[in-house]
Amino acid sequence: MLIENARVVITGGASGLGEAVARRLAAGGATVTLLDVAVDNGEATARALGEPAAFVRCDVTRETEVDAAIAAASERMGGIDVAVSCAGVGWPKRLIGKEGPMSGDFFRKVVEINLIGTLLFVKASAAAMQRNVPNDDGERGVVVMTASIAAFDGQIGQVAYSASKGGVVGMTLPMARELASSGIRVMTVAPGIFLTPMLASLPQEVQDSLGRQVPFPPRLGQPGEFAMLVEQICTNPMLNGATIRLDGAIRMQPR
Repeated sequence: MLIENARVVITGGASGLGEAVARRLAAGGATVTLLDVAVDNGEATARALGEPAAFVRCDVTRETEVDAAIAAASERMGGIDVAVSCAGVGWPKRLIGKEGPMSGDFFRKVVEINLIGTLLFVKASAAAMQRNVPNDDGERGVVVMTASIAAFDGQIGQVAYSASKGGVVGMTLPMARELASSGIRVMTVAPGIFLTPMLASLPQEVQDSLGRQVPFPPRLGQPGEFAMLVEQICTNPMLNGATIRLDGAIRMQPR
């Protein structure tokens, strides 16, 4: 999949990892549509990227909104070639905390955003990709989902988050197998500790401490490095049906 002239839709595109992907792919000649619930940030990012970019408000937990957003993006760009799912939450909560057991509603909400939201976005995007004319390799599209190393190394307080991201990892291979007949590849990236807006709000000494836990390089990951991997997934046709840890070799401790 060539980045130049690719038609890309990104959830969570208003900030963090999604914004970094939008900036990198737009710089490579792609047209991008950003989906997010953060209207002000989304519109500002689209304006900063200029003509190749547009913003559509979308709550990934609402199927009708996702379908409408994908339809709008497809109409604007003339189709969809690449779908990158970055929308998600990382809310911590212990299974049995000081205030008592975790509520089912809390667990359900995290799964609804991180896992079901990813599914709703991917299925709508893949349906649009199936209408594409295949390239010389028979490829019609590329899907990139975002998990987390918490899918493998979940810490105390990450029961809901780890379950939701583990579900994303679990969907990757069966999705790739099913969509292979349509010429659509599916990959997942599992980032480690990255300098997202949530981490950027922490004191510098806390950021430095977290970064020193990474074997090499001993620092927080940069969103641009996540975007580099997404670009490589798009352009390398043999990357399919797998989850790539992007984590500097860190393995998270229990707490």
